[in-house]
Amino acid sequence: MKKLIAPGMDRPKGGDSEKITINLGPVDLGQIDLLVQEGFYANRTDLIRTAIRNQLALHAQVVQDTVTRRALVLGLQHFSRQDLEAVRAARQRLTIQVLGLASIASDVTADLALATIESVQVLGAFHASPAVKAALADRIH
Repeated sequence: MKKLIAPGMDRPKGGDSEKITINLGPVDLGQIDLLVQEGFYANRTDLIRTAIRNQLALHAQVVQDTVTRRALVLGLQHFSRQDLEAVRAARQRLTIQVLGLASIASDVTADLALATIESVQVLGAFHASPAVKAALADRIH
């Protein structure tokens, strides 16, 4: 299997990021806008990203210990059709455990995924075709 621990994964750029939505009270939002106006941050997103990174840095050891304890792949893990065909030929099944991004190639069929993937646990983002995601729905935790 192709495994890649991507050094820049903790700070995705452009198309490598996932969108989240948060709700903030008007006072918190007003304080953010004030800091942006005063030039501390370029925009609201810049402040929020900085705050999240600071919290992740504060808890970095806990994250690392948990990744090790759970045997998670940290970063990116991509599965091509050839990877899964090799797993099937070896009569094996995969347990995918990723903190970051797990992806399954777009040419992987639902049947191939079902035959080769025992379970999927992704803390972050999981990219696969809608058909593969639907086929694996009961195996995704």
